[in-house]
Order: sequence, then structure tokens, then C-alpha cells
Amino acid sequence: MNQREKTDYKVVVIGGGPAGYVAAIRASQLGAEVALVEQDILGGTCLNRGCIPTKAYLKNAEIIQEIKKASDRGIKLVNEDFVIDMPVTLKMKNKVVKKLTDGVGGLLKSNKVDVFYGLGVLQDGNTVLVKGNEKDKILLKADKIIIAGGSKASRIPIPGIESPRVLFSEQMLSMDTLPSSLVIIGGGVIGVEMALIFLSFGVKVEIVEMEDRLLPFIDSSISDFSRRLLEKNGAGIHTGVSLKRIEERKNNLSLILSTGEILETEKAMLSIGRVPDLSCLGEVSVKTDKGRILVNDYQETNIPGIYAAGDITGQKMLAHAAFKLGEIAAENALGAKKTVNLKYVPSVIYSLPEMASVGMSEKEASREYTVSIGYFPLSANGKALAVGDAEGFVKIVTDKKYGEVLGVHMAGPGVSEIINEAASLMAMEVTSHEIADIIHGHPSVGEAFSEAAADSLGRCIHLPPGSML
Repeated sequence: MNQREKTDYKVVVIGGGPAGYVAAIRASQLGAEVALVEQDILGGTCLNRGCIPTKAYLKNAEIIQEIKKASDRGIKLVNEDFVIDMPVTLKMKNKVVKKLTDGVGGLLKSNKVDVFYGLGVLQDGNTVLVKGNEKDKILLKADKIIIAGGSKASRIPIPGIESPRVLFSEQMLSMDTLPSSLVIIGGGVIGVEMALIFLSFGVKVEIVEMEDRLLPFIDSSISDFSRRLLEKNGAGIHTGVSLKRIEERKNNLSLILSTGEILETEKAMLSIGRVPDLSCLGEVSVKTDKGRILVNDYQETNIPGIYAAGDITGQKMLAHAAFKLGEIAAENALGAKKTVNLKYVPSVIYSLPEMASVGMSEKEASREYTVSIGYFPLSANGKALAVGDAEGFVKIVTDKKYGEVLGVHMAGPGVSEIINEAASLMAMEVTSHEIADIIHGHPSVGEAFSEAAADSLGRCIHLPPGSML
């Protein structure tokens, strides 16, 4: 880190992930002099160790699946055998990541944001210490500070968890050789995505989940679908059990479950969620609750002039939510009074096929409303059948009285894109009656959304009455 002449800014942002870099750019757009402090590589967990790397690997998995299905479509391959060249795969992934992180750096530079590398730590309400090493420290002064320190992988205190054979997702995504077997501890979004990647790569995979189902915080239709999908691809699923301890045995691990069952594996991956990283707070008394920074409706902390956005607030720990939270934090730091509605933030599980949700689950909605359920299976969708990817569905949960859309849950090809339509229409308070009347392109997977809305009203054309094919 080089000492810089300028150390006084209108806004200093701690963290260069989705919330942080967006906040810095937006503050600069609004005319502020801005500094951003990043302790690692720009882009945060999403670009470097999460969202983007897994999508690069999932494309490889998709190609493998298409090869396996080719003969069913009349494409005769001389040999269907394949080998995963992990060094080449790793190089491909790193190239994609670097292009994006370099792009973030370019955006910050073009918006005249000064970037300081090191650990940013609050000193008081107007000062951030940038810690490189003992001989390399800089104090940045700011009128306003935005904390966007992100999150870190959660841990569980059980014997053996510190074994070097127990990895986190970021380490899994940096391997240049494949393990013969893998036990994933945690059946949430990351666990399910990683399971499908490594199953496609030919690794024996098992999942251990303490809750009674995979993806326990998403609608049961998605949870049930994910289990069927994983088991179809050869995964062993252990739900409703906890992990008691891990023992090293020569070149393998033994995972002892609460049931007494022992799982033998070469590697394990800990994937039980993420928690806010509060290392940037120092000794400053920013108010927290259950390990997250508390903010008001305007993303401001209990200390006037200090704002927080993204995973560190625990509001909605998703990159796309962090983008908007960072943007709003910057605008409010510079005098606005804007709020963010996180009610309709979509969640996507990038599996093969994809799964996605927005809004309430059927169970949640039923506590407050008399609900009507619309369901359209992709086995009745022309596009899905034509492309040979008809495993999936669209489910819509509505208020029976007024047709308000309370939740949408779907699985199938391209639903990571289709869920955005659902989220947009829900945010605009469009009812199931209106969605059923929207003309979608045919053939398309997206038309299953309007068909599901029509089904919730008892007027679906392409399903027999009362059918859930």
C-alpha cells in the first residue's frame, strides 16, 4: 500500500463487495469524494468465491448432462466417457472471475473512487484505519462512513471440525484435483448447488442436514424437488440428523452422525450458512443484535453518519439485495431519505435444472390468508418438452379473496430469469387475474407462469380440471 496525499473524503466505504462497491460508485455519481477500503480482492465473496465461480462450474456440469442425454435425441456419440481436467477447469473459472473483478476495479477508477487495500477498521464516527501491516497504516477521515464488510462462513463447534480435510466452499472451488468422495455438511442453497456440481463431475456425494428437509427455509415444493433431483443423480441424503464428531482415519474422514451411522469420505465441506463479518467495527459501539449490525429504515446505524449495507446487516444475505442496499445507503448518506422493500427479493438455487422462489411459502401464507394454489407442471409445457428438460413446475400462492400474489416457486430450465418477472409483478401488486391474462411468447417455459396463475383461478386451459400432472 502506498501512502497517499489525500486522506479526507466525503464518504468512506469499508468493503469492496456487492454492497460496498455499488455504494462507492453511487456516492461518487452524486458528487461526493469517495474512498473504498478492501482487505482482499474487489468483488467480495460473490464474485471471487461464490456466485460466479459456481456458475462457471455449473456450466461444465450442464455440458456433461447434455452429453449423457445426447443419444436420446438421436445424436450418437462414439464414446460418452469424459474426464474432468480440473487444472483447466480451475483456470477457466479464474479467468471469468478476474475479468469481473478487474471490471469492478475499472468502474471504481472511472468513477474516481480511491481504493485502499487493507483491513478497514472504525476508529470513531468519522475515522477509518486502514491496516496493511505494522509499518503501513493510513487514517482516512470522512463526513459519512458506509460499512459493507460482508459475511464469512459459519462454523460449528464439534470435535474434528478443524481437520484440513474439512473444507469451505471457497476451498472446494480452488481444488485442482477431484476427491473420490465428499460429504457436505448442510443442505442449504450452497450445499445443494455444490452437491450437483460434484455429482456431475463424478464424485460420490452425501449431504447431512440437521433439519427434516433440504432447503428448509424455502417452500416445501422446492425442497421436495431438490431431494428427488439429488437422489436421481446419485446423492445420499441424511436429513433430521446432526453431526456429532469427525475423525481422521489414514487418508479419509469418518463422520459420526447422531443416529450412530458413520459416513466415510475423502473430503468434507462445511456449508451451514454465513454470518456477518464484524471485524471492521473495532472498538466503536455500533449497535448489533445476534451478530449483525442494526440499521434503521434508511440503513443508518445507531451512530449518526455511519451507515451499513449488505450481508453485514443480516437483512437479506444475497448479492442482488446487497446491490440495492448499498445504493440506498449511499443516497441516504448524502441527504436522501429512501427505503428498500425487501419483500420481493427472489432467491435462486442454481441447480440443474434451476429452482427459484420469491415471496411467502405456502405454509407461511396459510397462517395469514385463505390461499389458493396454482400449479403447472413443465411436463405439460411445449418448450420444456421440446428441449428435453420437462422436469419441473411453477407454483403460485395467492390470496383467494383478491388474487394477491403471495409467493411464487418454480423449478426448471431458465427459472433464474423467469422468477424476475414474478418478482417484478408482485412488487407492482399485479394480481393473479391480471397475470393469467398476460400473453406470453409460445413456446416458452415462461408461459407456465401465467398458466399457474390461471390454475389458481380454476381457469387453466392446458391442464385437466384438478390435475397436478
